[in-house]
Amino acid sequence: MAVADELRARGAEVSFLGTRERVEAELVPAAGYEIDFVKVRGIDRRNPLRAARAGLEALLAVGAARKILRRRGADVVLGGGGFVAGPAGLAATLTRTPLVLTEADSHMGLANRLLAARAQRVCLAFPISGREGDRYALTGRPVPTGVVGADRAAARQRLGIAADARCLMVFGGSQGARSINFAAIEAFAERGGRDFAVIHLSGRRDHEELAARLAAAPHAEDYTLSAYEPDFGAVLAAADLVLGRSGGSIFELTAAGRPAILVPYPHATADHQAANAEWMREQGAATVIADSELSAERLAREVEELFGDEARLGEMAAAARRIAKPDAAHRIADQVLEAAR
Repeated sequence: MAVADELRARGAEVSFLGTRERVEAELVPAAGYEIDFVKVRGIDRRNPLRAARAGLEALLAVGAARKILRRRGADVVLGGGGFVAGPAGLAATLTRTPLVLTEADSHMGLANRLLAARAQRVCLAFPISGREGDRYALTGRPVPTGVVGADRAAARQRLGIAADARCLMVFGGSQGARSINFAAIEAFAERGGRDFAVIHLSGRRDHEELAARLAAAPHAEDYTLSAYEPDFGAVLAAADLVLGRSGGSIFELTAAGRPAILVPYPHATADHQAANAEWMREQGAATVIADSELSAERLAREVEELFGDEARLGEMAAAARRIAKPDAAHRIADQVLEAAR
């Protein structure tokens, strides 16, 4: 979306390719862009039958994507590494349409690995060993403009957080992170001793159960629980410390200059979230807790130690800002337009 907005601002016509079953079916039209749909799903490598069906669907989707590219008169295709990116990238190759790829993680996904040799440029969020040379560009990962330009005072006023209060933000993605969700509720609402506000974006899956526990918790004051917050940048601006997973959203944390406690999702492909988190820790912007080691006690101790050390929090925030690439959408748009030319 951020790259699309940048391209549109430069006079390009942009449309999307996606599936009806995933979030783009709602978000893309809501943002004012046209979208075409193909039928494709992720490959479940644990189930050979499902994997075979997904592979067949992907082959059929190549033909559908090829027709769409011709109908749209596409000058360039930008692949984001998701389910649709493989068929769309192959369709671009078959129609001799220039192809640019983006990789949001520290590990190249399957679609990008297969397509990298056919792409004019591959835009990387992280440095990846073996992925150097003219074909690769370290651009960072695009973030919404609202993350960079959010007003802290206005955000705190809207969210009901006092100007002099410390605030912890908890999040785990659109569906949520179950281990983080329940450790946070136990650590900061069911146990005592907290002297900071909490804004907890739980995701939809666990929200009802968490809301019931929060309603019965003895220390629920200054604890705000929401399934979803459309203005993610405002919550980041209001927070002093962030607790969450370590997917592509860590680039929002760096763009906002927020120190973090990261709990990598243990089942991520090629364990890329652990690599993402380790990169943040090496840069001095985060501490890391393995999901298997996460508990309410450990979490409360980590947050207490960080909030008790203002100098360290400041150093982590400075490190986050230092590694941020808030102009990533601009950089990727440059590569897309150059490929189109």
